[in-house]
Amino acid sequence: MIRFDDGVIRQVERICPSGVMRNFDFASRSWWRIGGTAPLAARPRTRSDIVALRRFSQNVDLPTLVIGEMSNLLFADERVDALVLQLGAEFSRPTLVDATTVRIEAGAWVPGVARFLQQHGMSGLEHICGIPGTLGGLVMMNGGSLRRSIGEHVVTVTSVDANGDTIERTRDECDFAYRHSVFADLDEVIVDVTLRLEKGDPVRMRQTMRDILRSRRLKFPRKLPNCGSVFKSNPACYAEFGPPGAMIERAGWKGMIRGGAQVSPLHANFIVNRGGAQAVDVLSLIGDIRQSVHDQTGHLLEPEIRYVDNDGKVWTADEAHSRFIANASG
Repeated sequence: MIRFDDGVIRQVERICPSGVMRNFDFASRSWWRIGGTAPLAARPRTRSDIVALRRFSQNVDLPTLVIGEMSNLLFADERVDALVLQLGAEFSRPTLVDATTVRIEAGAWVPGVARFLQQHGMSGLEHICGIPGTLGGLVMMNGGSLRRSIGEHVVTVTSVDANGDTIERTRDECDFAYRHSVFADLDEVIVDVTLRLEKGDPVRMRQTMRDILRSRRLKFPRKLPNCGSVFKSNPACYAEFGPPGAMIERAGWKGMIRGGAQVSPLHANFIVNRGGAQAVDVLSLIGDIRQSVHDQTGHLLEPEIRYVDNDGKVWTADEAHSRFIANASG
């Protein structure tokens, strides 16, 4: 267990004097309302803060966990032994480069980004208007909706590595693929993103976004805590079997309960917390659903969500489920 002694705490507070929280509680803050606590969390306001935190963490061999709004993360139920770096509203400033190009800090709330672009007549990312989370997380997973992705409009991405060095990558260097980027496999903090859009009509853009939000409200569960879509919609699989929710429903999992977690009766690609759900409940459902759908279709669903273990390491949900099974049998 890492010791967060007074010296460590004081140094982090010097770097982020107004943005440090002790005993950071994931269960009260994460979208799934699941998880334990971390000893210390910092909310940097500038790139310099992030550089200083990364260098300090490296020098004292302190594990770090980078989070945004936690909209696609599942946390271990016990203590998460890492320094949490949370990018949020304090680190969300946009800078207009020209009429169709903008640079935005990674802590920006994604629906707010969509609204900012609409107000400035910068079209192409209306489809992100209903996606919860921060811009850095969206770029890391090359997220989007309606089978589109933000990577289509990325010009450059700036990040800070574990040594505190700043790196700028072009879109090609980001290695964007469907719901994936190079950042998913790197220990780097995305700090800002430059986007290039097309000129659009703000009125039409606003109507498009309203239609998208209306559709999401009708289809997706909103009353119980959840992390959105659990499994990715593979374009190749979609043509033969349809979206993941339909595949899961045909396999008989819609409405199924495991502990405090349930496959949503409204949309089978959502797992909701009915009250008191634990991480193992969600991972157990994910593992059994994947196996059941594979038995029926020959296709292994790939989870969108990621699991944070007690050491602050981040795994895909299927990797985490496999580790749970191995530990239980060992």
